[in-house]
Amino acid sequence: MKSQTQTRVTRAAVLIFASIFVTSLATILPLGASLVRAQKPTAAAAGPGTGSRMNQPTDMARTHPFESGEELIYVAEFSRALLKKVDVADFRFTAARQSGGRKIVEAGFGQDTGDEAYSLKFTGDISSKGLFSKLFNLHFREQIESIVEPAPFTVKKTKRVDEQGKRSRISETTYSNGNLFWIERDPNNPSRAPRSAETAFAGQVQDVLSAIYYLRTQPLEIGKTIEVTVSDSGHVYQVPVRTVEKKRMKTILGRVEVLRVDAEVYGPNRIIDGEGQFSICFTNDMKRIPVSARVKTEYGTFDITLRKIIQNPTQPEFLTRATNAH
Repeated sequence: MKSQTQTRVTRAAVLIFASIFVTSLATILPLGASLVRAQKPTAAAAGPGTGSRMNQPTDMARTHPFESGEELIYVAEFSRALLKKVDVADFRFTAARQSGGRKIVEAGFGQDTGDEAYSLKFTGDISSKGLFSKLFNLHFREQIESIVEPAPFTVKKTKRVDEQGKRSRISETTYSNGNLFWIERDPNNPSRAPRSAETAFAGQVQDVLSAIYYLRTQPLEIGKTIEVTVSDSGHVYQVPVRTVEKKRMKTILGRVEVLRVDAEVYGPNRIIDGEGQFSICFTNDMKRIPVSARVKTEYGTFDITLRKIIQNPTQPEFLTRATNAH
């Protein structure tokens, strides 16, 4: 039970700060046993999915700033009472183009650019670190790979490796014709029957990693809300994201103007069925770089801060251990 709960909260940390950035940090909380996953919606939510499409930039074929290659490195810190700013995890996100072998034809959205298709490949690596991990003997690593069609901006495949101590899970989700197909295996126990799910969705859909890049393509106007359709482990959720504030902030880029957005990932039929708040700050420019995020829960506060940006990074082979595990 504890392991299952930690997995859910971990994903809430990556999703919140990778959808936003969250499905992985809550896993770090030994107290997280009281958190449970929101119930699976009984039907596809067509309205919000369609609404997110309407919020897209008009030029869907444009090149996004992160397509030329980008790696973002973050440090997550935890605070509660006298415990201040304790390092708990490292985040690494990379983005790059991946060549394709067909023409771009998206009949559902009326897109036909006539160009050779390419995909966007996003990878995320989140791992525990520091004193917090040692104190509670809690070690985890979450690796995610997302393949996204750039026009329209929608995910086509998600791979995930989830390691918590000796426990390991490998999952894959594919998206086709308004349905997603999810399967999860235990690499340490090949004879164990895999878990699987099939769920319908409408319009564009993101996974817990691609959602943050999707937000970087949006206008983010003060007072406006964007509905983002997000899938996680065979479930589909509607995540309202509201731009609430413009301010100047000290970052590794200097003192820059940022936009703070709040994402509703807590509550009934949300990613986490519990109380909490999540916010993330993007630079107020064309790049929309996520420079920080904050997750507030009854157990404490997580601050996630951008520490380094690498342009055109060398792409490592992803999921090497997962491949070997098969």
